[in-house]
Amino acid sequence: MTKHALLPASLLAAACLLPSLSSAQKLAPTPPMGWNSWDSYGFTIDEEQFQANATVLASIEQYGWRYAVIDEGWYMVNPEGKTLEQKQYLWNANGLLIPDPARFPSAANGAGFRPLADWLHGRGLKFGIHIVRGIPRQVVAANLPIAGTNFFAADAVDTASPCPWDEGNWGVKDNAAGQAYYDSMLRLYANWGVDFLKVDCISDHPYRPTEIRQIAEAIRKTGRPIVLSLSPGPTDFSHATEVAQYAQMWRISNDRWDGWTFPDATSDEFPFGLQGAFDRLAEWCVYASPGNWPDADMLPEGWLGPHPGWGEARQSRETQDEQRTEFTLWSVVRSPLIFGGNLTHLDSFTRSLLTNQMVLFVNQNAGYSHPVDVSTLGPGFENIRVWRATVAAPRARGYAEFFAFFNLGSAPAAVHATWKDLGLDDRKYSAQSAWDNSTTKESKDIGFILPPHGSTLFQVR
Repeated sequence: MTKHALLPASLLAAACLLPSLSSAQKLAPTPPMGWNSWDSYGFTIDEEQFQANATVLASIEQYGWRYAVIDEGWYMVNPEGKTLEQKQYLWNANGLLIPDPARFPSAANGAGFRPLADWLHGRGLKFGIHIVRGIPRQVVAANLPIAGTNFFAADAVDTASPCPWDEGNWGVKDNAAGQAYYDSMLRLYANWGVDFLKVDCISDHPYRPTEIRQIAEAIRKTGRPIVLSLSPGPTDFSHATEVAQYAQMWRISNDRWDGWTFPDATSDEFPFGLQGAFDRLAEWCVYASPGNWPDADMLPEGWLGPHPGWGEARQSRETQDEQRTEFTLWSVVRSPLIFGGNLTHLDSFTRSLLTNQMVLFVNQNAGYSHPVDVSTLGPGFENIRVWRATVAAPRARGYAEFFAFFNLGSAPAAVHATWKDLGLDDRKYSAQSAWDNSTTKESKDIGFILPPHGSTLFQVR
């Protein structure tokens, strides 16, 4: 590990200070890393496709990639149906959604996802699923009993809080019956071997703090370490402390897709472009700490197909420079790294992103990370963003320093700055590039050219 003197107190004060953790917080000590099916399969993924992607994920598990997550639709008989009736949800006698055995054969005879989770765990990976918060409307219409209680679905339902953009569920009341419903759901998931639960329509449009609390309490009661991820965003900053109390991840934007900007985005930020992530992540960095990770959403890189959750099947519309910028930004700010591309179509460039040890090291080991104020550096920095991350080396009584530079402009940019201007001591340093492994000669300054929407990451020695 590179050794440096301790940082000046003024720099520590300027950093994004980390909130203290409760003693109960044990999950996700580093940003979760994994793969999610939505960007490539939408509602349609089946067991064979999931296993094929998970097999590739297992081949790069040594780099930290561990979670394999089935996104929305695993309980649909006809995931390409246009209406709720055509989609045909499946549920058990107690109104809990179950996987379609035609798409997930190992789930037959009431086995649920247990066999698939066991298969995944046997390969050193962790298993995740997606749900939309609430209780299926058809379960309420049938007024099915809630497992292990004298309650029925009608006792738990809140018909005043449906998900406005998903017709499948009603909300759940903040009462004993509502808690019992979520308790029964999480008992089932824990029995299946679920390690990661992504809950949708809960952290924004609308924000449902009562159901966040109920789900977190239900997870606690299972005794199983299940990471709770809240979606979609943008989670309002005023809710930051509350969501951090209950969840390990929460979305800070609406769905991220493969574009720099989306001029036709809706008023609630759908879809959200890469350019907007810079300011959003700078705002939220104060809440990134072990067990609490503001989530900039999945990485829509590589091949998005055969049935992406939005748009037609395609190679990511981001340029290679934009994909590298996205991967670098997510890593240096310590966002969760959840890859969305189809791993069975993994090309050499995309693999180079997923296996870059220095970039992943920063994401998983930085003690704090913060944007550098470049407003005083004069002409040439109008479209440049700089982010600094520090990894403590306690045995060496020092730090390893990393600087990421980003060009938000549409033309190449020449970058030149002294290390003192960027916050280091006034002396000579060398810088090793994470992306081409080159190393500069020792100098008091650094200079290079960034392509449009391009980036670079240096370890400074």
